[in-house]
Amino acid sequence: MIERTSSAAASPATVRANAAAGAALPLSDPTDRHRAERGLLRRAERLVVHGDRTGAVIRDSEDYTFLDDEQAPESVHPSLWRHARLNNSHGLYEVCDGLYQVRGYDLANLTLVRGEVGWIVIDPLTVTESARAAMALATEVLGERPVTAVIYTHSHKDHYGGVAGVISPEEARDRGVPIIAPAGFVAEVVSESVIAGPAMGRRATYQFGRVLDRGVLGQLDNGIGKVVPNGETTFLAPTVDITHTGQELVVDGVRIVFQMTPEAEAPAEMMFHFPDLNALCVAENCNATMHNLYTLRGAQVRDALAWSGYIQEALELFGETTDVCFGSHNWPRFGRDDVREFLAHQRDLYRWLHDQTMRLANHGRTPVEIAEELTLPAALASDFSCRGYYGTVSHNVKAVYQRYLGWFDGNPAHLDPLPDEESAARTLRYMGGIDAVVERAREDFDAGDLRWVAEVLGRAVFAEPEHSGARLLLADTFEQLAYRAEASIWRNFYLTGAEELRHGIRPVPAQAAAAQRSILAALPTAELLDWVGVRIDGPRADGTDLRTELTFPDRDERWAVGVRNGTIHYWPKADPGAALLLTLPRTVFEELLVGSLTVAGLDGRADVRAEGDLDVLEGLLDVLDTFTGDFAIVEP
Repeated sequence: MIERTSSAAASPATVRANAAAGAALPLSDPTDRHRAERGLLRRAERLVVHGDRTGAVIRDSEDYTFLDDEQAPESVHPSLWRHARLNNSHGLYEVCDGLYQVRGYDLANLTLVRGEVGWIVIDPLTVTESARAAMALATEVLGERPVTAVIYTHSHKDHYGGVAGVISPEEARDRGVPIIAPAGFVAEVVSESVIAGPAMGRRATYQFGRVLDRGVLGQLDNGIGKVVPNGETTFLAPTVDITHTGQELVVDGVRIVFQMTPEAEAPAEMMFHFPDLNALCVAENCNATMHNLYTLRGAQVRDALAWSGYIQEALELFGETTDVCFGSHNWPRFGRDDVREFLAHQRDLYRWLHDQTMRLANHGRTPVEIAEELTLPAALASDFSCRGYYGTVSHNVKAVYQRYLGWFDGNPAHLDPLPDEESAARTLRYMGGIDAVVERAREDFDAGDLRWVAEVLGRAVFAEPEHSGARLLLADTFEQLAYRAEASIWRNFYLTGAEELRHGIRPVPAQAAAAQRSILAALPTAELLDWVGVRIDGPRADGTDLRTELTFPDRDERWAVGVRNGTIHYWPKADPGAALLLTLPRTVFEELLVGSLTVAGLDGRADVRAEGDLDVLEGLLDVLDTFTGDFAIVEP
């Protein structure tokens, strides 16, 4: 039985640690506040956005009024408190003449560039509702104008998911509105949102604190923005690919020069310059915080060396002609000198993380040892835009190590470890049993040795997940670690872990079926079949040998598809040996895959023709796994 259900106050040791951290930083420097508030045109007295499907409130500025206090509470790292207050600014801002941002409506910023006829929209947020509300604010202040182009800076959902709140798919198609994105965009959307979507979504609940109460004992920020709304995600596939640095387009009368930055903050990403505005969009490559080289929700490790190189390239290409620098998150930089210093520090930050990690790796240090040893050089540590509100030195240097040397640190003892549950049970037996472990852990908790207590009790909970003493003390430990964290996402991870230890897994509103379908509909068929491959339950499909030929007349495509040895294989061709020849719209095939249509439901449809054994299709659908996205993390 779990006894205590509420959060605790900061312990004396946490109070001392936070006070010391705050005393070492110039927290009263107003420069970032001036940047964050510059150009404000309109701010709603209270920002409230409702979800289309449920009517529930998905963004409410009142949730964060506790941040009005300038003094950091004892339960929040003072530097994070300062940053969270800066991120709490919402409204419509003029960045420069003809360029505006709506900030604070979503995790990302929505940027508008005035063209000859209408708006060029950059990064239409995560969900339809917040994008629609942001556009409504801009229209209220700046007047009604059509959307004449949409630009996705990169392949993360908070930069494309709200596109239907900016322009409907029908209007975009009928008016021929260009959707501009870096080459490889769709493939990377597939990789993150489809192939690994359920696992990443579950871990994102931890990273963004989506089930946490807002407040000084709960979620207060996400480093690059305030909140990820639980709304409707949509997708419009790009119609214009940017393929190379120096590529120039004139969009609605506005000149744009593009710079490709693949494998930096996202596998498909680009920055771009507006020569007539002297403005540079740095996408998510430069922010008011250190970013992630490995993001804790799970993603491909990013290339710190390339990332730094792209920023240097931007300085060389655009540094002498840029008076304002703006990004997909946080606030802009104004003035040529400020822009150049900002870019130079961001360049040096990612280069330092790369070079110092590999210097120590080449001395034989392990990832954990490197993370423990390295601290930022003074000039970067004193620049708030380089501090770890989102990424941290600790987990970023481990990412650099992983990129070059992988998960294995070279120690044979770590080559083939036991699964966590089995290892935990044996460790506790060596340590005298769980009651003895919890008693000793409580002494170390009182002494403030929190990292060790978390490590030991993490094993205790995996060995005996129903032991209330272990669960509650681990929850208390996570809480105190959260209160000391400068990184918003570390705080969110710790607090979500504490929440689940006390109350179990709280469901997050599921993505609407329509949203999933909009993403699937945008996928090329090869990527759709890759997704099918990930869903095949290998053990269940073992011994199955299925061959079918799929024809999609609406796409003028024909595919040979088979399942053998628990895996899928396919090729865009006819299959003379197929046991089933199936002709149908691809949209109907998608309905079969998501379960909204059964094989029996194909009977009598004029747009479906089947020759051969329909049991082949039944067999394929029967071996597909379903992901619920609610797996355990802090317990077995």
